[in-house]
Amino acid sequence: MADPAGLRRPPRILESAMVRALPPIERYILRGDQAVLNAAALALALNDPPGTCRAAVGGEHAWLWLGPDERLVLAAVEAATPVPALLQQALQGLAHALVDVGHRQVALELAGPGAATVLATGCPLDLRQDEFPIGMCTRTVLAKAEIVLWRTAQQNFHIEVARSFAEYLSLFLAESQS
Repeated sequence: MADPAGLRRPPRILESAMVRALPPIERYILRGDQAVLNAAALALALNDPPGTCRAAVGGEHAWLWLGPDERLVLAAVEAATPVPALLQQALQGLAHALVDVGHRQVALELAGPGAATVLATGCPLDLRQDEFPIGMCTRTVLAKAEIVLWRTAQQNFHIEVARSFAEYLSLFLAESQS
């Protein structure tokens, strides 16, 4: 959601060798039954919707599984067609909820050799490649902050975190690298 007054400042992120702030993106939570999810996946050019705890990327969009009837839809700010416009026609007549949550979260990338080890200092998940493979995503906690964690490559993780925890989490990750 745009900040009409221009008053919102981006959170301070301590970038380090492994941590960087990702550019602003649009974020939406989509909730609905399987018919809604199938129609939305088709509209977002996700030909093969991912299964449980999996993410998919199609064109300008990413789709992260958050629950049986809930998906986090990510889109570039400069996407050709905004997500609501893409989904309006596809979901017409289907009971669903599409909520813009772009204002509440920011994204961090943790990348490089040992990224999983750095995450393990504050995350209870088993982040070994065979247990948390590329494309897997889930809600979890990192240093007591709720996050959505998505493994995008063998040594790369996309972290969605509440704006109010972004600075704290970046400091925690920087400290964990040493």
